[in-house]
Amino acid sequence: MARQRIIEICVGIFMILGILALVFLAFKVSGLTTYSYANSYKITADFQNIGDLKVRAPVTMAGVKVGQITDIQLDPETYAAIVTMRIDRQDLIPIDSTANIYTAGLIGSNYVSITPGFSNQFLKSGDVLQRTNQAMILQDVIGQLLYSLKGGDSDNDTSQQQAANGSAN
Repeated sequence: MARQRIIEICVGIFMILGILALVFLAFKVSGLTTYSYANSYKITADFQNIGDLKVRAPVTMAGVKVGQITDIQLDPETYAAIVTMRIDRQDLIPIDSTANIYTAGLIGSNYVSITPGFSNQFLKSGDVLQRTNQAMILQDVIGQLLYSLKGGDSDNDTSQQQAANGSAN
């Protein structure tokens, strides 16, 4: 009877450790525990189009994560998206840097990539990153390509029709 009791206790402990391991892995995979706000500063950037950029998206420089998006608001006067980023304290960003929105893979999520400038002055907490490039929306690019292909053919057809009508008159 005591042996059965010891086996049940061991199984119970094993189950609790398994559940704790799953919770730990869930937090690690979700990225909720990988970012500390203690040694960081906030900067903002205005974009005309942010695509599918979301809060908690990474901010990178040269492919290395240096921060994350903390807030996205719409400016009621300019109708631009104001993106707030929290940058790690040790990552200094030159004041003439450029923020670009890229897509991770063909159908991946969007993120902000900062291309550093050459200034010796660095952004401080509350500064605005002046140079930005909007997101390239794949659907818009395909639509423009199709429109330009169709537009080239229809212009040619229209000029041929006008020439035929002119010679008939």
